[in-house]
Amino acid sequence: MIIDGRTMASEVLARTKARSITLGKTPRILAIVANETPATKSYLAIKAKRAADAGCAFETGALGASFTRADAVIIQLPLPSGVDQREVCDSIPLEKDADVLSDAARQKFARGDTDACVPPVVGAVQKILEFGKIEIEGKKAVVIGRGFLVGAPAAMWLAQQGASVTVVNRSTQDFIETLRDADIIISGAGTPHLISPDMIKKGVVLIDAGTSESNGEIVGDADPACAAKCSLFTPVPGGIGPLAVACLFENAMTLVERAIHT
Repeated sequence: MIIDGRTMASEVLARTKARSITLGKTPRILAIVANETPATKSYLAIKAKRAADAGCAFETGALGASFTRADAVIIQLPLPSGVDQREVCDSIPLEKDADVLSDAARQKFARGDTDACVPPVVGAVQKILEFGKIEIEGKKAVVIGRGFLVGAPAAMWLAQQGASVTVVNRSTQDFIETLRDADIIISGAGTPHLISPDMIKKGVVLIDAGTSESNGEIVGDADPACAAKCSLFTPVPGGIGPLAVACLFENAMTLVERAIHT
């Protein structure tokens, strides 16, 4: 099964827009931007379009911008060198942290609080595994990378679901052997075609959440040829990325609804 993340994302955004119609207001999403690179501008343009699809207004602001008028706040990472990312992320009020970047939001997620927002990449992983009817409890899960946006929250969530989780990177001893033994692999390394078909067992669930550039093209951590051995595979591009963006706006809508009803 090769996951069509764009179609799944469209469905999530449509449901989110339907929720926005019942609010009687258009939720305002503020993106804090401090790194005006071509890649950043491209990501922001995509998020602006998806925000509209979700029934939200999207605007950008510089570091230090007021959060007062915003219903939800996101920080466009990475930040420039010399800027304290932890301090910036922790400045987001918990009730506006749709991207789950602040320590307060991460702690709620780590505790498994019922009202905690799930980091968007984890939300995308959850939806994909539910779509594929993949059982998690008792499975051997391997997460490649300990990154703030993918590896760390994915490993935490899988453990919460009852999986036996191992976190590795390319320098981990027995890296290939560990991958070959995995029932579920989630990769966020950002290394082009790090995973080849000979490194995985037949029937594995392989969720590729790593993106990088190779010969001018966006590619994932997994060689596309891996798909033939997988029971479920997410391609790059078009897999988990679009769905994670949709989950971001789904989180924002949840926060807005919560603010209105409390």
